[in-house]
This record gives sequence, C-alpha cells and structure tokens, in this order.
Amino acid sequence: MASPSDRRAAPRGPIRLRVDYERMNAFFADYTKNISKGGTFIKTARPLPVGTRFLFALAVPALSEPVTLDGEVTWILAADGARAGEEPGMGIRFVFASDDQRHEFEALVERMMEESLGRYVTQGLLQRS
Repeated sequence: MASPSDRRAAPRGPIRLRVDYERMNAFFADYTKNISKGGTFIKTARPLPVGTRFLFALAVPALSEPVTLDGEVTWILAADGARAGEEPGMGIRFVFASDDQRHEFEALVERMMEESLGRYVTQGLLQRS
C-alpha cells in the first residue's frame, strides 16, 4: 500500500505553525510539520480518529488573527506505529466552505511557502502538482 505522502495531491512545504483545536471539551495546541494547499500534518501523540471532521485555528505569523478552517483526519501515525525518525500525528485534508475560501487559503499557503523556502524552490514544488 502506498504511504500517505505518496498519495498527496499537492506538494507540502516544511512549515511549522501552531494549531489549536478542541476534542471532547478539551483544548489542544499542537504544531504542523508541513502544509500544502490541500492539507497538513499535525504532530501529536493524541491523533483524532480517521474520518473525524473538526474546526481548528492555524496561527500564521504574518496575520494578527488565526486562520480558522475545517479539516478531516485522513490518516494517522500512532506513536506505537512510528518508525525511527517518524513523529506521531495525523494527516488532515482541508474542507472549504466555498471556492473563494479555498482560493484565499491557497494564496496564503503559497505566500508562506515563498517566505519559508524562497521563490524558486516554491515555484519548483508547485509546478510538480
């Protein structure tokens, strides 16, 4: 079976952002390992079950307010299933309420990738998708 990284529809940049979300009336703060226009990987020892849809807030340094998004857990890597060097967590697919919201967020991700990786590396990554 192909690994989740082999099935990605969009390239991911190694961008670390704080993520706040709620689970059963408890609040969590974790960090992304990477992000793309379509999803992210949240590092956590407490992943939500596959198929869970939830609301979360991404703290983007360039913005004064966090970006609030809906997401769906598409795969998890439990701590006991992680190989050496792998971090436990959950793969998230972004769920957008409208095309406008999707386009706005995709532009934001491109800007974050350019700021983090540089213009040419980002263009190379995005041309592969």
